This record gives sequence, C-alpha cells and structure tokens, in this order.
Amino acid sequence: MNSFERLLLENKAWAYETQLEDPGFFDRLSKGQTPEFLWIGCSDSRVPANQITGTNPGEIFVHRNIANLVVDNDINLLSVLEYAVIHLKVKHVIVCGHYGCGGVKAALGNESLGLLDEWLINIKNTYQDNRSVIDSITDPEARVNLLAEFSVRQQVINLSKTDTIRRAWDKGTRPHIHGWVYGLKDGLLKPVYDIAPPVKEPAYAIL
Repeated sequence: MNSFERLLLENKAWAYETQLEDPGFFDRLSKGQTPEFLWIGCSDSRVPANQITGTNPGEIFVHRNIANLVVDNDINLLSVLEYAVIHLKVKHVIVCGHYGCGGVKAALGNESLGLLDEWLINIKNTYQDNRSVIDSITDPEARVNLLAEFSVRQQVINLSKTDTIRRAWDKGTRPHIHGWVYGLKDGLLKPVYDIAPPVKEPAYAIL
C-alpha cells in the first residue's frame, strides 16, 4: 500500500468511527462554523493546532506558514485574519511558534536558501533587534529557542498594528491577541506575550 493510500484508508476509518460516536457530528459541521480562535502557526508537521490543544474540527480557524510570521504584505494571512476577525468574529487570535523551529534556526545562519531568504529576513530583523541578548547565549539550541520567543512576540505586535485588528478594537469584536511557543520535547504550550484590546473610554453625552 502506498503512503497516500493509507491516508485515504485512515480517513474512512475516522469518518466511520466519528459517525458511530456522534451521529450528528458531520451534520452540524456542514451547517457552518463559529470558532472562537484564530490560530496562526508554523507549517511544521509536528505542531497540529487541534491535537495539541485538544480541540475538535470547527473550534479553531487555522493559518500556517513557515515560522508563523505576520508580514504586512502577506495577502494570504491578511485575508485569513480579515475573515476570522470581521466575519467569524473570533474572540482570540493566537500566534504559536515552537522551539527547535527550522525557520528560526535558518535565520540565524548564513546559508542561502533561495526563495526562503526573502521570507526569513523578517526573523533576521527580529534577531538584529535582540542581538545583544541572543548572542550572550553560547548554547546553539537555547539561542534558537530564545529567538523563537522574540519572534512570536514581534508577530503579536505586528498583528496589533494591522488595519483589521485596529478596526475590530475600535468597534467590533475586540479580539485578544496571544503569543505562545510550543515545546516539541514536552508537548506544552508556553505563553510568552499578550496584547489585550485597549480600554475604551466611556462616551459622555453633552447636556
């Protein structure tokens, strides 16, 4: 059996078992989605959003890219953000990086990776902003992991500056932004940065 054929077989088994356990599951899913969370994660195959958070299909709206970056000219990410925040009205936007990230590790090196170089410049800029702290660490793995945390922090800040978030904070659902890092070695999520919607000043009527 080819590997892709195994996926199709596993899908049939999953659908059958799910239908037995919850006969209305697929009917409910087919009628729409009301996720509370938008997850912006890394494309790394070891960091599946639903599995590591114990959530079911329909509970998390997901966007993934190399090293979980929020770049202001990435129309793909911005479209996902707009749909999730403005139309689905998610309450939380989560940027989730992970320790041992290959993209972060590559950004610390000098090797040319072709098309990836243009993408990774965003992490290299974060490294330059925090270079003195990162370079004070001698352990290579620890340096990568610290840059992963700094990068997640920067992506949370980038999110807070987007037009979509600004509009939502001004008059919409006012989502909360979270920055987490996932540990491949222990399976745990570590919160590293957080931005809550700004407190709105109460409106006073002029008498």
